[in-house]
Amino acid sequence: MAIEVERLLVGVIVTNSYLVRCSADGEAVVIDPGADGDKILAVAQEKGLRLRYIINTHGHGDHIGANAYIKERTGASILIHSADAQMLVSARENLSAWMSKGITSLPADRLLAAGDEIICGEVTFKVLATPGHTPGSISLAAPGLVFTGDALFKESIGRTDFPKGSLNELLTGVRNNLFTLPEDTIVYPGHGPATTIGYERKYNPFFLPG
Repeated sequence: MAIEVERLLVGVIVTNSYLVRCSADGEAVVIDPGADGDKILAVAQEKGLRLRYIINTHGHGDHIGANAYIKERTGASILIHSADAQMLVSARENLSAWMSKGITSLPADRLLAAGDEIICGEVTFKVLATPGHTPGSISLAAPGLVFTGDALFKESIGRTDFPKGSLNELLTGVRNNLFTLPEDTIVYPGHGPATTIGYERKYNPFFLPG
């Protein structure tokens, strides 16, 4: 089956949250439900989706804000890289405390590592290491597409001036683990419009020579 992706814009920072249908009978995952859990679940219900996993590409507050709301109503398991696990339960670690939000999540049900596979219905997501925005930032690759969180945007990259950020790690992770994907791979980022790996290799200013 062709993978169906629904992008929803959520929260005051306008985070991309993605509903991904993984089987014909509606098994699905939600990636980075940063806020507006009621809106996400309404769309899921409208499309006949049964959420199996809540996957966070990293632990910042604007990407985890509706984790608990969705888990409590669907029973979906929360997945995040082990290096960002503490950010789920600490508003200070996930930076929301500095924005007077105090966002937290329920703890993770499964801790991820680079190279892991997440199987949902007929779709297998491969966990790619793309740290730098946070220590545990990951991307999720499936046939023909990749969800990059705040590692890679159209013609840009994620911020690395936050605590524990690293520009060198981010650039290295993108070059080694994203730019090695096929050029026509669709990139679904954590903010902003979709792009492709080929376009970013050619036009992203952070990776151009000189």
